[in-house]
Amino acid sequence: MLVLEAKDITKIYGNKRGGMQVKALDKFSISIEEGEFVGVMGPSGSGKTTLLNILATIDTSSTGELLINKTNPAQLSEKKAALFRRKELGFIFQDFNLLDSLSIQENIILPLVLDKVGVKEIEKRLQDIAEVLNIKEILSKKPYEVSGGQQQRAACARALIHNPSIILADEPTGNLDSKASQDVMDALRSLNEEKKATIMMVTHDPFAASFCKRIIMIKDGRYSLEIVNGGKRQVFFKEIIDSLSMLGGNYNDLA
Repeated sequence: MLVLEAKDITKIYGNKRGGMQVKALDKFSISIEEGEFVGVMGPSGSGKTTLLNILATIDTSSTGELLINKTNPAQLSEKKAALFRRKELGFIFQDFNLLDSLSIQENIILPLVLDKVGVKEIEKRLQDIAEVLNIKEILSKKPYEVSGGQQQRAACARALIHNPSIILADEPTGNLDSKASQDVMDALRSLNEEKKATIMMVTHDPFAASFCKRIIMIKDGRYSLEIVNGGKRQVFFKEIIDSLSMLGGNYNDLA
C-alpha cells in the first residue's frame, strides 16, 4: 500500500515581483510503500531539508501535490491539519527534542496521553516498544541522566508509540558518536523489521544510510538517482559512497 506520494514538488523561495528567487526543489517526486525504510541523501543545499519540511506538512510546496494515505494535507483546515499531523506522522529529530522536566517514560507516552488513550493500553504499548528498543531500564530516568544514544532511542519510541503511518527522521545520528549511531540505527532497523514501521530518513551519513532498504539521491532540488540495498550492508555502504562521489560536492558535506 502506498503511504506517501509526492508528485512534481517544486518549492520557490523569494519575491515574485523582481526580488531574488531560489528554487529549492524542482519537480521532485517520491513515493513510499508501507513497511519501507527509505533514505534521502545529497550534498549540502541539495533540498533535503526543504523536502522533509514539505513531507512533514510544516511547509507547503509552490506547485505539485503531496498525498499521505490518499489525503492531501494542504486541503485541510489548520485545525484538521494539526490533528492529521499528530495522528499520521511520527518525528525523530537530530537534537532528540525530549522534555527534561519529564521522565523518559513520560516523554514516550506523551502522544498517547494527548490522544486520551486508556492507561492499560498505554502501559502495554510502552512496555512493548521499550523492549524492542532496549530502553526498559531507563524509563524512570530524566533525559539528562542518560546517554545521547539512549535519548535518541527514547525519541524513536515516542515517534512510533501512536502507530503513525510514517516516521520522518531528520539526521537522527547527527549529534551522536559512532557507537551511539550504531545503536540508534539498529533500533530504527528493528522498528522497521519487527514493527513494520514505515520510515523516511534524511541523512548526510553514509553509515546511517546503509541501514536503509533504498536511497534516493537529490541534487540541486532534483531527483538524481536511486540505489537499492541488495542485502549486504557493506556492499550497499560502498555503493552509497560511490554514488555520493558521482553527485559531486565536498566530501565533508557527505560524511
